[in-house]
Amino acid sequence: MRKRTPLLAGTAVLATLGLAACGSGDGGSAGSGDGTIVWDMWAGSQSDTDALNETLEIVEAENPDLDVRLQTAPWNDYFTKLTTNLSSGNLACVTSMNGQRLSTYADAFEPLSDADLETAGLSRDDFAPGALDIMTHDGRLLGVPFDVATMLVYYNKDLLEAAGAPEPENGWTFDDFEATAKAATTDANAGFAVGLGEFQWMALPIARSGQQPVDESGALALTDPSFVDAATWYSGLVTDQQVALPAASAADTGWGENQYSGGNAAMAVDGTWNAVSYLGNDAGFDAGMVNMPAGENGSVSLVLGSGYGIAKGCEDKEAALQVLGSLVGKAAQDAMASSGRSYPARAESQPLYFDSLDASVRDEVKATFDAAFADVEGQRSTTTWDQVNTALQPNLVSVYNGQAEMADVLEQTQQQFGE
Repeated sequence: MRKRTPLLAGTAVLATLGLAACGSGDGGSAGSGDGTIVWDMWAGSQSDTDALNETLEIVEAENPDLDVRLQTAPWNDYFTKLTTNLSSGNLACVTSMNGQRLSTYADAFEPLSDADLETAGLSRDDFAPGALDIMTHDGRLLGVPFDVATMLVYYNKDLLEAAGAPEPENGWTFDDFEATAKAATTDANAGFAVGLGEFQWMALPIARSGQQPVDESGALALTDPSFVDAATWYSGLVTDQQVALPAASAADTGWGENQYSGGNAAMAVDGTWNAVSYLGNDAGFDAGMVNMPAGENGSVSLVLGSGYGIAKGCEDKEAALQVLGSLVGKAAQDAMASSGRSYPARAESQPLYFDSLDASVRDEVKATFDAAFADVEGQRSTTTWDQVNTALQPNLVSVYNGQAEMADVLEQTQQQFGE
């Protein structure tokens, strides 16, 4: 087995997926108009909080005349509190938002014009291609992103080598994917680990079909024939091709990711946000990563991420915009990238993320990120998107266990949540 190498050139602590959602404290405040701006953000651990406080110091230094107050809550609590604050008109002036959930809370945010961006000291050109799609809904820019992400296929180099399976390369096809999965499947491990999470399972069907499960009008499209065919192929990795194991339980939301990180599966799909943690996995295997395989329509991937918006009702929008500008300004984005915590949305800061990695993995990670982000498209979602995924997850377990058909599950969910 190959020797593991350190991943970060520095000593910064990597924040996990918890730093890709939203957070509210015990009740946000839209702002009193007295120079106080409340910033709501999520934090799942002390290291998350420490990182946010470092960002807060940058914001305060750039805005010495403002009193910026950070409020945090764990990811799982944030949206409950956000909904409560929204109903009472008590949102924080600067409210964090996960792009995948933006459609649900779109009415809570002030649309941002180019003049607003200028007030914040920002320009659309500051951000990487596709990044602004994260915080755009119905053609309106409702915030600015602080990080960007997309989905990758992660693989265990040691298991592939032991099985004599071909190692994936950027630009590969679904035929290549199947060949690797089949060759890597042994009595000891699966060739692939299916997912239960939103894009952990949807990413490959989207790439294979070239279709998102929401159409361009914003309507749920789970029954689009191309998507159904691709999703059926995906479940068939368990039931037909037998290169993956069925998920044990709907409660094991990270089933596929855990199977991979534990060394029990040769490949799995997960986001770029976990690249560093997989490279430093506790199981000690040599990890690799590659972009989505290409289908008939190329390698279709979505740009994901999170950002900050200005709440409607904020009494001092100009001050809030100044805080917003500092949160995604060069100093804050450089600091986040240099620590390896997350891949920044600001284009000029992105090279610092790769500089933070150990030289032994730096080129491989950069090449994969470059390939994965080369042709991303913005994710489309509906106002019931969270409910759609909540409904799908337990039914996926039944599909993987051969107790239900993928097409039937998609049809039932479409009927329940489609318009």
